[in-house]
Amino acid sequence: MLNLTDKAWSPYVAGVIIGLLQIPTFLLMSTALGASSSFVTVGAHIASLFDSQVSDVSYLAKHLWGAKNWWQVAVVGGIAVGAFLSMRLSGARRQTISPVWARATGTSTLSARAPVAFLAGFIMLFGARIAGGCTSGHGISGMAQLSVGSTLAVAAMFAGGILTAALFRRA
Repeated sequence: MLNLTDKAWSPYVAGVIIGLLQIPTFLLMSTALGASSSFVTVGAHIASLFDSQVSDVSYLAKHLWGAKNWWQVAVVGGIAVGAFLSMRLSGARRQTISPVWARATGTSTLSARAPVAFLAGFIMLFGARIAGGCTSGHGISGMAQLSVGSTLAVAAMFAGGILTAALFRRA
C-alpha cells in the first residue's frame, strides 16, 4: 500500500491519484489540470506592477483574474511543496548536479548548469504556451478527454524526448 516515507511510489497508485484529481478540478474550477498557465498568471501580475496597461493585452488580461488562474498557481506551488515534503519524509537525497548532466555537458558546477537550465525551461514554457498547454495539461487532462490535439502533442513530446536522449547519448 501507499507509504509516505517510501523513496518512490508505485506509478499506478500515483497515476490513479492524479487521474482522480481531475474530477474536482473540472467540477469546481471548470478547467483542466495543467501548469503552464500559472507562469503566465504570475508574469502578468508582475508586469502589471510596472505597466498599468498590461490588462489591455487580451492574452495577459485573461490570466489576470479568476480563481481558475490562481488554482493552477496553487497546483504548481503544491508540486514544489509536495516534492520537498516527499524528500524530507523519505530521506531521499540527490546530488546537485546529476552525473548524467555532467557527462553530457562536460560541466559539474551549478553556476554553469543554472543558466542552461533556465534557458531550457524558458524554451519549454514558451513551447507549452504555443501548444496551448504543457505536458501535464495535454498528457493527463487532454488524453483523459480523448483530445486528438493532445494525443498528437504527447506523441510529439515523446518523439522529442527520444531524439534528445539519443543526441545526449552520442555526446
